[in-house]
Amino acid sequence: MNEAIQYTQNLLFTMGDSILEICYLAASILFIFGLKKLSHPESARKGNFLAAIGMGLAILATLLFHRMDGEPIRNIPLIFVAIGIGTILGWLIAKRVKMTAMPQLVSVFNGMGGAAAALISLMEFPHIGDELIEKSGMLNGHAVAILLGLVIGSVSFAGSMIAYGKLAEKIGDPKLKFMRIVNLLFLLGILTFVVVILAQGHVKPTEINWMVYLLLGFSLIYGVTFVMPIGGADMPVVISLLNSFTGVAAAMGGFLYHNQVMLTGGILVGSAGTILTVLMCRAMNRSLLNVIIGAFGGGGASVDKEAGTVREISVSDAAILLSYSQKVVIVPGYGLAVAQAQHICHELEKLLEDKGVDLRYAIHPVAGRMPGHMNVLLAEADVSYDKLIESDDINSDLPNVDVVVVIGANDVVNPAAIDDPSSPIYGMPVVRVWEAKSVIVMKRGMGKGYAAIENFLFYNNNTRMLFGNAKDSIQKLIGEIKNL
Repeated sequence: MNEAIQYTQNLLFTMGDSILEICYLAASILFIFGLKKLSHPESARKGNFLAAIGMGLAILATLLFHRMDGEPIRNIPLIFVAIGIGTILGWLIAKRVKMTAMPQLVSVFNGMGGAAAALISLMEFPHIGDELIEKSGMLNGHAVAILLGLVIGSVSFAGSMIAYGKLAEKIGDPKLKFMRIVNLLFLLGILTFVVVILAQGHVKPTEINWMVYLLLGFSLIYGVTFVMPIGGADMPVVISLLNSFTGVAAAMGGFLYHNQVMLTGGILVGSAGTILTVLMCRAMNRSLLNVIIGAFGGGGASVDKEAGTVREISVSDAAILLSYSQKVVIVPGYGLAVAQAQHICHELEKLLEDKGVDLRYAIHPVAGRMPGHMNVLLAEADVSYDKLIESDDINSDLPNVDVVVVIGANDVVNPAAIDDPSSPIYGMPVVRVWEAKSVIVMKRGMGKGYAAIENFLFYNNNTRMLFGNAKDSIQKLIGEIKNL
């Protein structure tokens, strides 16, 4: 009888392992398909849903079938309580956050992922197996994965929190040239600590735990100093880079636990974030190294050039100009998000199309405060994805456009990127709005953009300024157009 019971238990354990591996495989496939669907706005929601199902399946399968030393996971009720609390908080935050604060939310969520990876490393370091220590000392794959997860996760967490502060305009851009040297020293210190820990030989992990905590402190400080000098205009690139860091840190956890789904998810996030970072740098015509150590967005150089005269346009004149145009292009920027004007902008679009106007949107890759910010903003207002045209694709047609309406954009329409070699944004691809027949710029005032440099587009002969809150200005435009 005892042999039968033992056989049944072993069979259940074996089946449980098989079911767990199958669930992990299914979850990994869902992650891949979900990421693929995220490549297009129309399928992005479905892709996010598929990835969420994959994560839910992986968590549930782990709780039900994962065994540690032949024993099932304990404290499952507490785990479900923690999952419930996190789910409720995440749901409430996501439902209540404004679109203007979406980049900040992304930074915080990304930072939480980095913090989780760092905490896993802290918990696992004292439990490095005695067999590994006896065989190869501290220089083993388990210890390397732990230390890399700790460093990368800590940098991602601290850096994301600073990015949040910059995006929320709670932290400024310090003009400290020696920050580059400080960053280099901290990076060398971190690498030195990692080498010293791995070179400790056959010691118990608990005996050098203090060194790991010291490494944690250095990594957190480096995360702060790493992001602190980077200007606000580079925040989309920084967010993408930190996101890739979090993915790599999560992949280290997959190595630790021999967990395929955790490894797959981390690799997908890390590789996707890295690719996006490279593409964003190309969109700005800058190298990643230049973004990290450069001063773009942290205060532009003064330009020895006469500003000229600003020409304003009334709402009624703007309404007439738009109504009798054949082609109109709208260039949205962060000011559109601040004014929450995406819905009223879509209403203007429909009104002009009813009058036979061909209207499209020029989307610059780094417009806003995070990758795809303008796409998300306009999708919320049900703007057709077919009308969202990348800046590189629409630039060639701008000489044929009657009116370009710039709403809250600044640096991405600055001609200094083309004709001013002394400008910090020189060489950055921009939307060449000045090539259109007429340009209407909606701004609250003559303030500079996030790159903190003058925009001489505002003084061009074919540019007219429509000052005021974007939402109010568009609302008045709609009223005037309806009366025509």
